Amino acid sequence: MLDHIITSKTRIRLLVKFFINAANTGYLRGLANEMKENTNAIRKELNNLSEVGIIIKESQESKVMYRANNAHPFFGLLQQILRKHIGLDDIITAVISRMGDVKRIYLIGDYMKGIDSGTIEIVIEGPGINESYLEQLRPKIIQEIQKQVIFHTTTHFDGNGLLVFELD
Repeated sequence: MLDHIITSKTRIRLLVKFFINAANTGYLRGLANEMKENTNAIRKELNNLSEVGIIIKESQESKVMYRANNAHPFFGLLQQILRKHIGLDDIITAVISRMGDVKRIYLIGDYMKGIDSGTIEIVIEGPGINESYLEQLRPKIIQEIQKQVIFHTTTHFDGNGLLVFELD
């Protein structure tokens, strides 16, 4: 649905890169290689996004680095919109409502890095996770969000991931 509002696929990919995980950074050539786009298309969108203050442009040594501007008034809203766009909110809602004792949910893999690969990897942490129900839920989520979903379950996760849900 977001692609009907924002018609530039390059812009959407850059927003996903920087706003799914605000710790993500990138430079022009690296982003062009990662997204398999030409540098001019990436440069144009980076300039547009930095002009309105959504991303920050910083010189570091011989490179100009870009990152999300977490002080921008729309930062939180953009994160919510992009998480909805990739289907992360739908996954979290479905998992939490029926999975039992979920302590934390982490995003790992490509989307954690801000790469819109079409495969979302989720780690669900908690005791007694209902894995058979999770496997029944998986095709429904895939149909709903039109992306591949891989679930990993564990009682304790120490890996590298973006925490997207934590039970208080």
